[in-house]
Amino acid sequence: MTVYDVARRLPGIPGLRDLCRSLAMLDAILSPEWENRYHSFDAAWAEGEEMASMRNGSGDEYSIVFSPAGAYIRGFGHESPMSPYGHDGEPWPGVIDEVPEVFKALVEEPAFTDEYGVPVVTACLWRRTTDDRWRHGTIGFPSDHPDSDAATSLFRLLVDRSPEAFQRFAEDHYEVSVDLAAVSAVYALRPLDQELVSSLNEEVTLTELARDISETGYPQVH
Repeated sequence: MTVYDVARRLPGIPGLRDLCRSLAMLDAILSPEWENRYHSFDAAWAEGEEMASMRNGSGDEYSIVFSPAGAYIRGFGHESPMSPYGHDGEPWPGVIDEVPEVFKALVEEPAFTDEYGVPVVTACLWRRTTDDRWRHGTIGFPSDHPDSDAATSLFRLLVDRSPEAFQRFAEDHYEVSVDLAAVSAVYALRPLDQELVSSLNEEVTLTELARDISETGYPQVH
């Protein structure tokens, strides 16, 4: 799977935003220690912008910025043959060349570049609010690598949006049993209460999650 396939399988912007909030909230419940989490969501990342992110702790990551203009996705696989660090210190041809002007500032955003200003990216997609589909550059992918731009490993939970997919991921990553009905409830953005939280992690209270709930903008029972 490459960004070409991801673009066909991603939901629209609102659906992707909701999914990212759910992923961040589930990780917050399952992993109270922030540094051990995969997914996060900052509803106040910048003025008028929200950001979802994933970091696997091994050098792979993505960032999704939601703004009034639409959404911009940057992914980086550290072992990808399309990494700038294996290609003369420059992004792979076509990956970011066609990013529209409205998202250009995000290509050069310091959070998404290295100390030399090089965009840290192997996969990139975008969708303006006026677009009818996700878009990507025109790319010549290496033919001898099964996950050339790292899209398969980076975006698997964004294209397989079943609660079962998250359950498999979480049970493998956190090495605990994960309640499927609770995952389904969070995927549906059911407002959090203590019963739902406890069904995922008995050691976490709703009060302890207050900051995470605020940061993600996730619904909560009042």
